[in-house]
Amino acid sequence: MKNLKVATAVLAATMGSAFVGEALAADVTWNVSLWGKRRAFTEHVEKLAEEVAARTNGKFEIKLHYGGALSKSRENLDGISIGAFEMAQFCASYHADKNPTLTTTDLPFLGVPDLETQVKVDFALYNHPAVQKDLGRWNAKLLMPSPMPQYNLLGKGDAPAKLADFEGMRVRALGGVGNAMKTIGAVPTTVTASEAYQAIDSGTVQAVAFAPHAHLSFKTVEAGSWWTNNLNPGTVSCPVVVSTDAYDMLAPEFQKALDESVAPAVQHYLDTYAKVYDKFYPALEANGVKQISFTEEELEAFKAVAGKPIWDKWVEDMSAKGLPAAELLTLVQNTIAGK
Repeated sequence: MKNLKVATAVLAATMGSAFVGEALAADVTWNVSLWGKRRAFTEHVEKLAEEVAARTNGKFEIKLHYGGALSKSRENLDGISIGAFEMAQFCASYHADKNPTLTTTDLPFLGVPDLETQVKVDFALYNHPAVQKDLGRWNAKLLMPSPMPQYNLLGKGDAPAKLADFEGMRVRALGGVGNAMKTIGAVPTTVTASEAYQAIDSGTVQAVAFAPHAHLSFKTVEAGSWWTNNLNPGTVSCPVVVSTDAYDMLAPEFQKALDESVAPAVQHYLDTYAKVYDKFYPALEANGVKQISFTEEELEAFKAVAGKPIWDKWVEDMSAKGLPAAELLTLVQNTIAGK
């Protein structure tokens, strides 16, 4: 009888543990493919996961996988397409041919004044039917942007004193930023973010175009000797997308939790990014990186050859592919202007 009581107690404890484990287990688990490490660029995804878990009492779990553990950064959209994972972050310029409509905001010298405006621009673009159709080809639903400020160049070696000094310089620059640099004689390359430090340290490239957080995260600030603090040629579009199939399979309350988590996630991103500069400029000084500025005359000359001419060529090329390019560009410009 004693042994029976002990056995019953053990069984009860075991079953109790099982029930507790079941109660703690998520009903739905999504995997997110990211590259690099946790940084300002991924803080909205971190916050999104927290918000979704809180709104569903832990029944909807979003698991973040860094370092390209699930996929290479250039293959994240393909992974979404085949259902390898449910969510991913990517940059449109990694494969512009796969998401041509998103390259609207990659155009140089659009004049976006701040990240808050960039968020409005991105969501306006995401809501356009042509953009949704474009991403729909990859079974991708646009969830939220990863808004970034204007890129600038961090280089190694002789610092350019004028725009003509960029002639022949190998520069890690993507999308519209790369096109803008090409107009002043630079040679843009498509080195990935994770390869940027090695590229500049080894001399494969002489400069890297990044937003400040990336110069910190990928340690290019430790390899460079100069920084352009006012070139501001543009930025890149890096959305977070979810699998349309996975989203459609969610219970309505889980869809609602995900959708309602976007706004606080993006706000957290903006709040976090505001603090990046508190680290960035001291890091430049600590690493002996010289800040260089160009005159207004040089910047205006740069814009004259790398602004509207590139926009016009982009509209021509995209229109030839059957896309409403002029309409998309006007949408972006009007949103920037607050219209």
